[in-house]
Amino acid sequence: MTELTRRNTMKLMSAALVAGVSFSSLPRKAFSGGSITVLNWQGYGTDEKWSVKAFTEKTGIAVVHDYYSSESEMLTKLRTNPGAYDLVIINAARCAQAVAEDLLQPIDFSKVPNVGAVDENLRSNPNFSKDGKSFAVPWVWGMTSLAIREGLPVPDSYAVLADAAYKGRVAMDDDAIINVAVGALMSGQDINDPKDLAAVTAALKSIKPNVKLLWSTEDQWNKSFAAKEFDLSLFWSGGSVRSKRNAKLPVQFVVPKEGGIGWVDGLAIPASAPNAEGALAFANWMIDPAFYVEWATKVGAPASSNSAALSALPADDLSRQVHKPEYLKTMGIMSALPDDRREAFNNLWQEVKAFYAE
Repeated sequence: MTELTRRNTMKLMSAALVAGVSFSSLPRKAFSGGSITVLNWQGYGTDEKWSVKAFTEKTGIAVVHDYYSSESEMLTKLRTNPGAYDLVIINAARCAQAVAEDLLQPIDFSKVPNVGAVDENLRSNPNFSKDGKSFAVPWVWGMTSLAIREGLPVPDSYAVLADAAYKGRVAMDDDAIINVAVGALMSGQDINDPKDLAAVTAALKSIKPNVKLLWSTEDQWNKSFAAKEFDLSLFWSGGSVRSKRNAKLPVQFVVPKEGGIGWVDGLAIPASAPNAEGALAFANWMIDPAFYVEWATKVGAPASSNSAALSALPADDLSRQVHKPEYLKTMGIMSALPDDRREAFNNLWQEVKAFYAE
């Protein structure tokens, strides 16, 4: 599932202890100390030892972690452990559900100074708000879009997936939600709630002559691309950075006119958090350019929600080049799906896959 794969790829990045970080932007010890407990995926930014150490030295706040292996498990932990967590990393697609269940408290942005540089398209995302109140600090983001072999014409639309020029040269992400979103964009519909599923099905079936591979892992994608099994594919923005930087593959990430299929993770405070003030200080540090530049360049990270942090990356940094600020204005962000809609999407994709196999 998409919710797992983008974090699991973090495990492919080298574990690095980073020195020389400037922590001038951290608040001085104006807190009562104590500790905060963060609920997150393991190895996903918040538990970098060098960062936690510096944060504790500067603020007097110790940082403890607990982990989840799926977003449904994260929600279960919030429901069944009141008072256990001070900060939780939550995807936009799950935030509205958590807010509806009263699992989160509103965010006081005045205590998160760095939020002023967070892109407005992320800060105002309706998945993170209710009744005019914000319930998460946008943290990091990424996209699924098109990846093409360098040297080939740069496509300007997802319609290229059905272009006869790519007969037998296309790879598709074997994920129902992503593919329905692509079919929705190809037929001019909302990625989260397409009303005409027949048109989505028809759009995806039109790609059949070109489909060479249905991939499910980044490693599989890299090996198949390196073997020249395909030239054009659906792919993750962060995956394209790693494929080019680490595997030295000649891949170009392209966001067509319809926009990328985006995701964004936020930093939220559980309703029963015992140390909300400490959690806000840590959230502020997580979107600080000083933290992000070290995380992104020395370890590897998704795109920061903080435009100042992205701008602080070296000009030739691949993540900066791929995650252009203008894409935030055109991409749709995946939202929570009701069970019946999710089932319909899954059934649609199974039908399309069976059609591909005929």
